[in-house]
Amino acid sequence: MNSIRVRIGVLGLALLAGLSAPTAGTAVAAGTAAAPTVEEQRLDKAVPQEILRRSGFDALATEFADDLAGARSYAHARRVVERDGSALWRRAVERAQGRGPGGDLSRDDDRPLYWARLSMTREVRTWAPGFGLSEGQRAALLDVLERGSRGQGDIRHPQGKGIRRVLVTGFDPFTLDRDIRISNPSGAAALALDGTVIETARGPARVETAVFPVRWSDFAEGTVERTLRPYLGKVDLFATVSQGRVGRFDVERTNGAWRGGFGDNVNVGRTGTIPVAGAGVQPQWTTTTLPYREIVAADTGRFPVYDNTSVTEIPAGGTQAVVRPDGPTPGSVARAGGGGDYLSNEIAYRATLLRDRMGLRDVLPGGHVHTPVLQFGAGNADPGAGAVTDPEFVRNRVDIVAQVRSIVGVAVGSFAPAAPTRPIL
Repeated sequence: MNSIRVRIGVLGLALLAGLSAPTAGTAVAAGTAAAPTVEEQRLDKAVPQEILRRSGFDALATEFADDLAGARSYAHARRVVERDGSALWRRAVERAQGRGPGGDLSRDDDRPLYWARLSMTREVRTWAPGFGLSEGQRAALLDVLERGSRGQGDIRHPQGKGIRRVLVTGFDPFTLDRDIRISNPSGAAALALDGTVIETARGPARVETAVFPVRWSDFAEGTVERTLRPYLGKVDLFATVSQGRVGRFDVERTNGAWRGGFGDNVNVGRTGTIPVAGAGVQPQWTTTTLPYREIVAADTGRFPVYDNTSVTEIPAGGTQAVVRPDGPTPGSVARAGGGGDYLSNEIAYRATLLRDRMGLRDVLPGGHVHTPVLQFGAGNADPGAGAVTDPEFVRNRVDIVAQVRSIVGVAVGSFAPAAPTRPIL
């Protein structure tokens, strides 16, 4: 996009090793730990601590550290990390859906999961067991913890006929150095929808969800493809979701193969063509196969929903980027999809490219949806002096989450089931 402000709006706008010791990694002496990341260092600020305390998630890091301390080998530690990471995801889902203890923060809040996960990854990163961990072993433990606590290993659609299968993804909060109180309604929607059934015009649809980090490096390492590839050939629809523009939903028609460089949650920027592994020519553009006309036409909630067809491109033979309101022109080079040039555009590009490479372009509806920006009440807008929540903040998030559910229902209910045989890699 043309400015940092626009880029923020549009993300916004929005190695599993075996139980035996991994082969890779430099040997590290017993008692050696690693330094916390930029994300983990934010944990000690007052707002994250208040969010953890008020949600009842504040004791999880201590409990996890005690579990780790009892591990007497890498294999034992891996089992602990796998169990406790998955338990964090299930607890966050149960809290969001009104089951189990919730504290005095709104149950739909996605922030307790984010900050609790970081408190646990920091424990793994700074853990110095007596038996020693190689760099590869510590990285593998962190990978298991990330995947488990994001629901990426908990996607279990029912088998058989009679129910549609839907996969929805969300994101962590981001731009935390601008306002550390920030929440991401796409992550809240993922927690609220996971494992639920939506009644549609063509019968029930079961939704499974996962959440992704706001880190360029994770995407370059293939976290999107690794998570989605096992399921795209089995579901009836997928939607990647992130926080987008103020006051509106957007169904993003076109996704571009370009990273714009805005800083991620560890304050690292990346600029260049999206790095995609695998054989085949990498296209400059991919497109949605979501039923955008039906979604836009439906009454799904209080926020307007748009079919966003704009892109930013360098035309064939040109040198300057221009905005095209009606999609890319032949032979052009991508500089931003409809969803910008940040990680929301990248997940949309990667997911739809994977769909196409699996031979599912004509049979699997899928693409990206941007939610409205989640805003605090007018009297609570100051990041430095405002409260961590207020009634308007809660109402906006509840309404956005409900509208995501409605949009998914319209989308999956607007088409007949695909043929049972699908080409997949």
